[in-house]
Order: sequence, then C-alpha cells, then structure tokens
Amino acid sequence: MHRRFFLFLSAASFSILLAFFPGSLLAAESPLPPVTGSPVIDQPPILNWPRDRKPLPADISDPSADTLSDLHGVLRGRSCRAIDLLLSTEGNYYMALRELANHILRPGRSGPVRSFLYTTSPPVSLVQARTKALSIGNLSLRCTPSVAVASPGTIRKIMNAGLSDGSPIPVIQGEGEVLLVRKGNPLHIRSVWDLGRSGVHIVTPNPVKEKGAFLAYARTLYQIAKNDPRPPAGWTAEKLFRAVYDSPDPGKWLAGPRIHHRDEPWSVAYGHADVAILFRQLGLATKKAFPGLFDLVPLGGTLRHARPLPGSVITTSVLVRIKGPWTPEQKKAREELIRAYRSRSFTRILERWGMGRPPGFPGS
Repeated sequence: MHRRFFLFLSAASFSILLAFFPGSLLAAESPLPPVTGSPVIDQPPILNWPRDRKPLPADISDPSADTLSDLHGVLRGRSCRAIDLLLSTEGNYYMALRELANHILRPGRSGPVRSFLYTTSPPVSLVQARTKALSIGNLSLRCTPSVAVASPGTIRKIMNAGLSDGSPIPVIQGEGEVLLVRKGNPLHIRSVWDLGRSGVHIVTPNPVKEKGAFLAYARTLYQIAKNDPRPPAGWTAEKLFRAVYDSPDPGKWLAGPRIHHRDEPWSVAYGHADVAILFRQLGLATKKAFPGLFDLVPLGGTLRHARPLPGSVITTSVLVRIKGPWTPEQKKAREELIRAYRSRSFTRILERWGMGRPPGFPGS
C-alpha cells in the first residue's frame, strides 16, 4: 500500500501591483518613489554548512528558520504519484492553513487526503510549477504542485505561462497591516511617521527574494503618509520614504535573508530592528505565539477591529489548479482541498485570524 502525503509548499508573497480580475479589490495606488538605497541583510550568526547539491531554481532555504540540513533526500518520478497533494502557496496565512489541514481535511480519516506535510515560505509557485522542482536545504522535491495559492499577479503569470487548469478562485482577503515592536514599545512608535525618526531601525522583507511583500509594505508606508491630512510639521510622504529607504545610517534599513514572516520577528526580538511592518494576520499570529516579546501598533482601528487607514494595501489570495499528469486519486484529493478552501468552516478560521473573503465570494 502506498503512503499518502498532503504536502503544502507555501510562499509568503504578496504582489499588489496589478489587478487580476474585474472589480479589483485594490484601491488606486500612488506611484512609489524609486528605492535607491540598499538594506543591510539581517542574517543570524549561524554556521553556513555546505549543501549536498546545488540549490534548485525554486529554493526556500532560510538561515533563520528553514534549512533542513539534516534531512537528506530526493523525491521524484513514482514518489510524486504517491503524494495525494502538492500545494504551492504563499505563507501569509500559514496559521489558518494549519487549521484547515488539521480540522477540515482531518488527516488520518478515510478519504482522498490521508496524511500531510507542509512548510511556509516565500513566493516560488511560478518557478516551482514551471521546473517541477523545489529544494529546502538538503531535500529536493522534483514534483509538480497540483494547486497554487498566490497573489493575483503571480497567478496571472502562471496562467499566462499555460500552466493553469481551469479558472482562478479568489479565496482570501487581508485586513491591512500593523507595526510589530518589542514588548512595551520602548521607542513609543505610534504611526508610520515614527519610522522616519533618527535611531529607529526598520526591518523589511528581502527586496529581491520577496519583492511582492517588500513592495506591499513600502506602498503601505508611503500611501498612508500620502493620505494623512495632518502630517507632522516638516514631513511629507516622499521625505519619510527617503528617510527609511535611502538613509545615510547603514543600519537604518535592515532586510531578512529569505522568509519575512520568520525573519522580521527574529530581527525585532533580538534588538537588531526596532519595528517591522507586517500584514495584520501575521502580526496577530506573532503576538499570540510570543506574547512576552512583542506588541502591535494598529494602522487604523484597533487590534480587535481593523479599520485600515487610507492607503493601506489590502491583499487578495487566489487559488488555481495546475496542469499535470494527475492520477484519479490525486484529482479527488485536489477537489477535496478546494472544497475545504471554499468552506464556511475555513471562513470562520480566517475571521479568527484577522482575514476574510473577497467581495462576491459565495456566502460573503
């Protein structure tokens, strides 16, 4: 008997630059000033052990979180046919994804999905679907994902490449962003304007490896400032943007090496950075996981009730099936996963974690 695996390969990525479907959820965006500075990569001081083989084009190894140095192996060919589901998804809702797998799909019960393994990671869905491969440390998976969940821009690229099977399904909508600070908020950070102050160090996603998330947070900072009817004396949105992303202080702007929802809290917790912008659900999950380390500053509304400030980026996650030589069992498992994503139970899970459904979603 073949063992069945439900494998999530997720990617925290959040392209917000282009609308994907008619009636886009995104408001009009102000053009961003060019980012001319360069961040200091805030990488933890660990030994960088050599890897068994060269990383694949889609690689999600992160020295602060995901290395898998002591799990060695390659899955390919027949092994891929024994996997019920291979899901390539962004990681900005990883806390809800965990509940979907454990409480809706319920691994171990009789059904098309038996057991599962998943990871959270930056956006690699397009490259992974195209190359049929992904690596994490010393583990290589040479299999095609059967489902992808990503930003509208990434999903559109997958469709334009001829890799999709069927129509896209918008499934998740975010509720803006928050600021993550150390417990007690020692620098009294209250708004985006405080990020421009001298001596306040900010950590962002890696602008190359997580470009979508980086631009989402940069746009949030800039557009909230741009829409503020009462900016601090002497400040403009452009001046704030330059103070953060083109500062003469080499430690003003830090960036994580790979996976921002792991890297940013790491940097703030260890005192390298003073503040990070995070999607609201990631901030809530981080605060809940480490209540003694972090506090959150809402960007509009309260932590219990979100009212995103004008200019906040509101993200959308879209699901699409990926073409492949799927067995009948794998197709059944894929449809079971899609039913779980569209279920009322998952809607309730999303709401508990500070997310919701896009307008027009059935039942919304």
